[in-house]
Amino acid sequence: MEVDVLEFRVPVESNKTLFVWDIQPSQPEAQIYDGLHRVFSFFGPLHLLKVCPNAALGPPGFYALIKFYSAAQASEAQRQTDGRPLIQNAPLKVRLSSRQTPHFLSDGCRPLSHARCLELANHCLGFNGWTSDIIALKELTNEEEEGEEEGGGRRRRLKFGCLLQLRFPRHGQTTRAAAVVEDSFTCTGPDVLIQKRCRLQKLARERALVQAFSSVLLILLGDGKVMVEVKQTSDQFLADEAEGVVQVNQLSWGEFAADEEEADDEEWDLTDCWRPEDCGVSKEQ
Repeated sequence: MEVDVLEFRVPVESNKTLFVWDIQPSQPEAQIYDGLHRVFSFFGPLHLLKVCPNAALGPPGFYALIKFYSAAQASEAQRQTDGRPLIQNAPLKVRLSSRQTPHFLSDGCRPLSHARCLELANHCLGFNGWTSDIIALKELTNEEEEGEEEGGGRRRRLKFGCLLQLRFPRHGQTTRAAAVVEDSFTCTGPDVLIQKRCRLQKLARERALVQAFSSVLLILLGDGKVMVEVKQTSDQFLADEAEGVVQVNQLSWGEFAADEEEADDEEWDLTDCWRPEDCGVSKEQ
């Protein structure tokens, strides 16, 4: 029986990445995106689908980059779609990437964003396949910093910690994780303090959930069934050790000011690429 293992981390391996080219310019880019997403999401959840116009020196048209979470699903998608028209009258070329994954990426790729974790878990397990419960959500620091800002505002520092439990009832698996987030900001009134407190509470919950999912493995069996396993780590919380403990993964607000989803594919610079050999695609596949 074929088995594939998915982790809640950004996929960077070449065997999970497809390139599609020979896309004709007869449709708008948004329509091409929708058509490709409909075709390739049939084979499994997608982490990324990016449609780009060919470079100015190339023929008119588009190419696409598609990232799967599963190498087996990417391979099956390539096998069944290569040379077929799919979204147009002419056949498309679909190849697995042959680009070598840098060692530092393959050994320590980033955890998925909060939204991607929810998307992958719901796709593979269903909306009732997992639950999360907040054990503790605590304000750790709320203090004024020295000095007064121009305009009469005062510098203030807030820190929140969250301890969360992630459960998979059908599989009998449970894991716990925690996160601490903080921010230093200019407080010009009680409304600013309330808004910042709400945002940090939300961020602490989301980062704790991401941390919990990072220890989860989804095992896809060949018959379509999914099993869940939890990686045992040295910093994992036990039920009788969780009381009063929240100091894990201290993060500053500034780390999350940028759009996380845009950062997920930052290692791919394809804006000037249209030939398959330029994109790390082997013509021999």
